[in-house]
Amino acid sequence: MENKIGNYRWTICALVFFATTVNYLDRQVISLLKSVLSVELKWDDGDYANIEIAFKLFYSFGMLIAGRVVDKLGTKKGYAMATGLWSLAAVGHAFANSAFGFMIARAFLGVTEAGNFPAAIKSTAEWFPKKERALATGIFNSGTNIGAIVAPLTVPFIAAAWGWQWAFILTGLIGFIWLVLWQKHYTNPKDSKKLSKAEFDYIHSDKEDENIEKVVENEKVSWFKLLTYRQTWAFAIGKFLTDPVWWFYLFWLPDFLQSEYKLTLTEIAIPTAVVYMISTIGSVGGGYLPMAFINRNMPAFKARKTSMFIFALCVLPVVLSQYAGRVNMWLAVLVIGIAASAHQAWSANIFTTVSDMFPKKATASVTGIGGMMGGLGGILLTWAVQKNMFVYYRSINQIETAYFIMFLICGGAYLLAWLIMHLLVPKMKKIEL
Repeated sequence: MENKIGNYRWTICALVFFATTVNYLDRQVISLLKSVLSVELKWDDGDYANIEIAFKLFYSFGMLIAGRVVDKLGTKKGYAMATGLWSLAAVGHAFANSAFGFMIARAFLGVTEAGNFPAAIKSTAEWFPKKERALATGIFNSGTNIGAIVAPLTVPFIAAAWGWQWAFILTGLIGFIWLVLWQKHYTNPKDSKKLSKAEFDYIHSDKEDENIEKVVENEKVSWFKLLTYRQTWAFAIGKFLTDPVWWFYLFWLPDFLQSEYKLTLTEIAIPTAVVYMISTIGSVGGGYLPMAFINRNMPAFKARKTSMFIFALCVLPVVLSQYAGRVNMWLAVLVIGIAASAHQAWSANIFTTVSDMFPKKATASVTGIGGMMGGLGGILLTWAVQKNMFVYYRSINQIETAYFIMFLICGGAYLLAWLIMHLLVPKMKKIEL
């Protein structure tokens, strides 16, 4: 079938995957250098939490702005601008020499990295029919895992060999390679010379959406109007409750391994990478499961919700990760890896609910609203729980208690999010703007 239809849309998916990989590679560098920078720049957990909050705060509002910018400029220009700016921000970390300097660098990185997911979701909505969007989203979203795998396998060793500054510089420069490929290969499907008519027709095979898309083709949709819909709030609350969990893994997993198992900077490389290798399974598998349900004639909304409920259940064992680690560290790595995998499967599907519920014209804006809410959730968790709690429990040599509390929060967040989303939009009906 692929030979008859064509598969250029998967080239676009590969480009979005590459951008997402770079996005998360640049984002994770600082967590792997926390112990080094804490010594050289005399940080404590409170300073690190403030740096983390600066990133999340600007990322949150950047998501809101980015969605609107991408909808206005179009996918190609919007994505290119975001990637170029965040690559500059990533390199800029090398010139910071204090906690405040890193707060500024992280703020700039946050507001520019916010462009990735609104542009990625819009690309997917433009290039894939509804039944393939979860799979395509899962594939490009697995770039978050690949970035998180590459980072621990490279950053500690670059820092050990050439200094921490070069870890930021070399990883930041990769984004400019992507820019060249993006400018060469990306265009809108209707303007693509590499897209066959059969594949174009396949991409636009969702007949039930044609009238809705035509209605909003030239309409500017305001944030205030979008906020009047339950569908927007369902997505936003789901992100608010579950995004902070991923933030926690991303920014604190290296510290957890060092604090609980006394690993060195280079020793955390393999276990950290293993967690994200496992999570890659969820990124791709999360797209396959609802597609399998749909192929068995299950309604799309029911397939999505059933899949998300299964993934929410798979997160629950993370509350036992420390108990597993008392037997063997690698058991803790396995349990956290499964939880991270379930998150990625959940993430692939919650992103896809946007294109399920909204016309393409509004997907980037709604994704931006949800991303902002996810970032605000992360800020709230860091400020209310992590910042003071981690400093306190480390001061009395009971840091494992702080991590146990965090794992309890992680375990219950997804079921709560699923329940609220189900109550708000039982059938995820597509709206007419």
